[in-house]
Amino acid sequence: MATDNSAAYNNRAAVADFPDIVAQWQRDGAAYREAMAQQGRAELDVRFGPTERQYVDLFKAKDPQAPVALFIHGGYWRAMSPKEHSHLARGLSAHGVTVAVAGYDLAPQVSIAQIIEEMRNAVLFLWKRYGRRIMVYGHSAGGHLTACMMATDWPSLDVTAPADLVPAGYAISGVFDLAGLVDTDMNVDFRLDESSARAASPLFWPAPDGRVLDIVVGGDELPEFIRLSRVMADTWGAAGVQTRYEAVPGKHHFNVVAPLADPMSAMTTRLVELCDLTGK
Repeated sequence: MATDNSAAYNNRAAVADFPDIVAQWQRDGAAYREAMAQQGRAELDVRFGPTERQYVDLFKAKDPQAPVALFIHGGYWRAMSPKEHSHLARGLSAHGVTVAVAGYDLAPQVSIAQIIEEMRNAVLFLWKRYGRRIMVYGHSAGGHLTACMMATDWPSLDVTAPADLVPAGYAISGVFDLAGLVDTDMNVDFRLDESSARAASPLFWPAPDGRVLDIVVGGDELPEFIRLSRVMADTWGAAGVQTRYEAVPGKHHFNVVAPLADPMSAMTTRLVELCDLTGK
């Protein structure tokens, strides 16, 4: 009998006030969109693909030559949207960075492999619009997708794109090896088998030698998330990526991202440093 890993990956069950946290995200996201719209710095629901969920919300810097960052939301590839996460652009926006918050189609309507392709299309959309390399950061499923973007062969998709189109990333609470999800109740939506799980796992992809990836996890997260973050940092680090691992003390899966909304936080300061790498 297969081992049931459901509890090992069930973040919502591990955090009792999850519904309250998401409700606050919705309020904070709406307030931030409104504030940026009043400044003429919000461009919402900008389509990069053919379906309703394939859009970016842009929070624009005043300088048209500003660095560009892409935030990818979580929700286990099957929930959430950019709207609950708009306020997480606040930290970088305050430092003169243009931030795109991306949406994507959700499982089970699409596979995780298809979501990876959609995010590649979002990155290429930003490349064509701004002509700049992009720092990608994301949470949970977005952490996984951040690593996927870093390891993508961009010139094979667009001959105008540089190989290091995503020179730096910041992956928060990601699942970098999807094998453990095969034996969970969530797999009714993912529809993963051993082969497709490995194929969608950036842990096993050729590491993007010389690029920079921070891997961050809450110190109070489920043990499997802490383990996977450490393994990813060690594996890619040994393969030539400049990895940096951090377990944030006292933080769980859903409040570990809160500093993204604070322009003065250490997390935002580090993201600004990573954005600086896009212009070098």
